[in-house]
This record gives sequence, structure tokens and C-alpha cells, in this order.
Amino acid sequence: MIPLKDDNPTSKRPIVTIVLIVINCLIFLYEISLGGRGFAEFTAKYGLIPAELIQGKIVYWEHTPPVMDIFTSMFMHGGFLHLGGNMLYLWIFGDNIEDMLGHIKFLIFYLLCGIVAALSFAFIEPDSAIPMVGASGAISGILGAYMVRFPTARVYTLIWFFFFLRIIALPAIFILGFWFILQVINGSSAIAYSNMGGVAWFAHIGGFAFGALVFLIFGFRSRRRKYYV
Repeated sequence: MIPLKDDNPTSKRPIVTIVLIVINCLIFLYEISLGGRGFAEFTAKYGLIPAELIQGKIVYWEHTPPVMDIFTSMFMHGGFLHLGGNMLYLWIFGDNIEDMLGHIKFLIFYLLCGIVAALSFAFIEPDSAIPMVGASGAISGILGAYMVRFPTARVYTLIWFFFFLRIIALPAIFILGFWFILQVINGSSAIAYSNMGGVAWFAHIGGFAFGALVFLIFGFRSRRRKYYV
């Protein structure tokens, strides 16, 4: 399932969401301009390495301070599909959360989700010497918030199964709930192969749970059900 857009109007232009997308794209273009070796060195230098953050190990001598890497890693990506998928989700779901919180609070919330996501991954895999990069942890927090705030919002989703291909409008709680369940299943399965790299499932889980809990605790629930009839 690939979400394409939602039927959830906003009252303000999502300036911060747009700026975040532009920054992520520009940084990725810079990464690929470095060439294969330069790309790898840049990732090693500015990606988050759990073994350095949690255990204080020196994995790469030219690495920046691990605490700083929590932030720099949020704006880096490992490939076009990685970047494209993250930016698609941010564009679809970020504008409504920004519209509700306001620009500054949204930016703070986004960064907090990214921090919690990074720490979740690091504490689950404290021995990992593989750099973690990507905005998906922060974006996962946005998804969790969206599911709590707009559970009945219609999300137009591309469904395919072998030769079956169709776009269907489904409630956000179904799309995002299913997405979260997949993260938990994949994360549980990946624990045995934690040193082999791949997707940082527990960053997604931590970010999503944090975003959802913040909105549940502070009572940010949807009152605009007239849009979702």
C-alpha cells in the first residue's frame, strides 16, 4: 500500500513542511555529488552510530560528536527510494499537523520525534557500528500524531496485489495502524540480524509511539469530523 494524498484540508500554507522537504532534498543532492566513496564517508561522519553514542566507542576517527549526529542524521538519506518515500509521507501527513500546531511548535515537535526515534534505535542496538540516517524517525512521529488527531481522515492509497491495481480511499487509522504493525513485526524479526544493517525499525516504532502519546496525553483529538463523511 502506498498513500498518495489525503482528503484533509488545511487553513495555512505548510511552510515548515515544505522547508524540511527542500532541506532533505538539497542535502541528498550534495551527498550524491560526492561520489560513491565520498557518500560513504559523509554518511559515516554525520550518521548516528549507536556504539559511539551509548558506549562511547570510537568507530570512525573523523566522526562528529554523537549528540550532534542525532540531528544531522535526520536530514540524510541512503538512496532515492529512501528519500522519496520519506518525503512523500511528510508531504501527505505533515501539513495537517503543522496546520494544527503552528509553524514553530510543529518544528519543535518534529525534532523531538526525531530525537526520541534515534534514541530508541540506539538503546535497542547499543553495539551497532553501522551509521543510521534518515528522516523516517521524525516522520514516524508525525504519522502517530496524525492517526490520533485525524483517525477518520480519508487517505487515497494505491493498492496492488499481483495484477490487481487500484486507488482506494481508506481511513487514516487503518493505513497508519497497519503501517505501525508492520514496523513492529519487522523490528521483532530483525533483532537477530541487528549487525547487518538495513531498516532501523525501532526508530520508526519509537518515533510513532512518541508522536501518538504526545497527542493522546495533551488531548489533541479531531473535532472536524464533518470533513470525513
